[in-house]
Amino acid sequence: MRTRQSFQNFQVDHMTLLVQPQMYNVAFVAFHAIFGIGPDDLLYEKRKTWSAKEGEQSMTFAVRLGDGQDQDSRLNHTVMAIVQPSEPKNQSSHVREMLDGHSAAAHWQHVALRTSDLLAFHKHALDRGVQFITPILKDAHEDLIQVFSGEWFFPGIKASGLFFEFLQRKPSEEHLQKLQSQNRELWFRDKTFLGLYEEKEREYQTGKVTPFLKDEVFNRLRSEFGQKKLWEISDKDLDRAEQIMLELGGKR
Repeated sequence: MRTRQSFQNFQVDHMTLLVQPQMYNVAFVAFHAIFGIGPDDLLYEKRKTWSAKEGEQSMTFAVRLGDGQDQDSRLNHTVMAIVQPSEPKNQSSHVREMLDGHSAAAHWQHVALRTSDLLAFHKHALDRGVQFITPILKDAHEDLIQVFSGEWFFPGIKASGLFFEFLQRKPSEEHLQKLQSQNRELWFRDKTFLGLYEEKEREYQTGKVTPFLKDEVFNRLRSEFGQKKLWEISDKDLDRAEQIMLELGGKR
């Protein structure tokens, strides 16, 4: 029987939905009515001035859907962030490219999974060939640390626009000191939304989008297990798959 590590006991922290500009304000007002969102449930709304002529544009807003049932209800809310391509039409936008490239009015961009030990999970994932597009970041406005993965797609196909965020809320002083001692560069961003936005924009402008799994890891797993029926994959196969991931993922 496979044993789950404590840092793999994930909970969904929040989700990010990309929408076309025509849907942005509609989503804002409709979600208030449909989901019963009150004034205190609007967690943030971020803006940016792309051109002086057009003035400030709303980039994203986040809302809380319902109240948590845990003793610490802050860790049990369902949160959704909505993002639109706010750039002028003549300016590049990875959000617009993700939506138009998939002929989509709306597209789930990422799911954020919360763990009790982000540093332990991060090493666990790196050892198994998972790729990340940011270092571990500390949010200056919220008591959390977070990291963003590459996109979930396979070699030779267009990038999917879907990735994961992994985060830890209320990290201990021990975790923070350990993180800081590993690499001071991890602490340089204090606006993580804009940091992620700029990193995705760089990827899409250069055409070099990082996949979630290293290509050689994906190809090897597909080669060995892709032709089996799902129910034919045994516990022995799962152990073999993890061995392959450790073998190839550790080469970094």
